[in-house]
Amino acid sequence: MHNAARVGILTVLAMLAFAGNSLLCRAALRDTAIDAASFTSIRLVSGALVLAVIVLARGSRPWAAGNWRAAAMLFAYAALFSFAYRQLTAATGALLLFGAVQMTMLGYALASGERLRGLQWLGLLVALAGLIGLLLPGLAAPPLASALFMLGAGVAWGVYSLLGRGGGDPTGGTAGNFLRAVPFTAALSLAMATQATFDTTGVLYAVASGAITSGLGYALWYAALPAFKAASAATIQLSVPAIAALGGVLLLAEPLSSRLLIASVAILGGIALVIWRRR
Repeated sequence: MHNAARVGILTVLAMLAFAGNSLLCRAALRDTAIDAASFTSIRLVSGALVLAVIVLARGSRPWAAGNWRAAAMLFAYAALFSFAYRQLTAATGALLLFGAVQMTMLGYALASGERLRGLQWLGLLVALAGLIGLLLPGLAAPPLASALFMLGAGVAWGVYSLLGRGGGDPTGGTAGNFLRAVPFTAALSLAMATQATFDTTGVLYAVASGAITSGLGYALWYAALPAFKAASAATIQLSVPAIAALGGVLLLAEPLSSRLLIASVAILGGIALVIWRRR
């Protein structure tokens, strides 16, 4: 297969997988009996197993890379993500998550001495206005507690991404972090054991989220990533909230409010402007 076609297919599959995380989590917590803590644990354990197999197949040790700080951030992201999706739609959750991730990484860049130019500041202000507009009280506003959980998940993923920069083999590092996150999520499930509920469909959704849209999704993305410049890779990921929104409408029969549409244009457009001008 031609290299460009291979990269294109890997990229499309990876973006579908990342959006699929939102759809699977929302469907599980809305339509099945599984609780958020159990979903988190099954997702992380399934992802750890798949990534460990991938790394072992390449002749490496799954524990060789990664670290406990990154694993703690990975667990925080996964747990907050699950608890947020008890009430958020797939589209709203994906948009809040992506916005928080990008704002966290941009905030770190500014704190490290990077300076923005005129259009970048405009993009940042537009994106912030979109986030604030989405959260303002009103009939179409998402539940505040769930929105804050998802923003926290985005901050955790942003920190996780920053911790992993320049860390060598990204797939190996992700495998090690998933494995180290298992004790954290086991403790969460143990602490909430009296509230644990299961059903077959919910467990299958959690396994799919961990094994396919998380573990395999990350492996596909890291295989395609070397073909992109940093700005291109960040821009491509702008598609994830849009795919999640479309999937929520088509697969989960979720409404698409005018507030969400306007906020999406502001947040994604503002972040795109910052990314393009930075590179």
